[in-house]
Amino acid sequence: MNAPATTSMPRALPAEHRQRLMGIAREVAYPEGARLFEEGGRADRFWIIRTGTVDLDMRVPGRQAAVIESLGHNELVGWSWLFPPYTWHLGAEAVSPLRTFEFDATAVRKICQEDPEFGRTIARWVGEVVAHRLQAARIRLLDLYGPYGSGSRT
Repeated sequence: MNAPATTSMPRALPAEHRQRLMGIAREVAYPEGARLFEEGGRADRFWIIRTGTVDLDMRVPGRQAAVIESLGHNELVGWSWLFPPYTWHLGAEAVSPLRTFEFDATAVRKICQEDPEFGRTIARWVGEVVAHRLQAARIRLLDLYGPYGSGSRT
């Protein structure tokens, strides 16, 4: 699934902020089936996908976890690292071999505090991602459990 222009990292961040963020990136690879994080766990890092696909899922009592959204190239995986209490609200699994840029959440939050303009840009980007994911979760859950599906405006 391709991210809307405002949630894709290269389009959401100005070049100078993108370069600063990428300066602390670490390249990480995960095999298909690897769990990046679990709902309720400690959110101490986040990722930008280089190649591969990640499914975001939500625990549903008495059922198998519901896949909320699939993420791909240049998309942000994880937003809970920015907001206390820094715990994951969803789970994430690599559904294909995955190559990512990984970021230490504490280091990024520190830069955000030291550079308010950078911090506002990151907060706006992550906020747009959260809004997009909330809408995706709503539609997906209605598709799965609603009597008439999502009724999405298509």
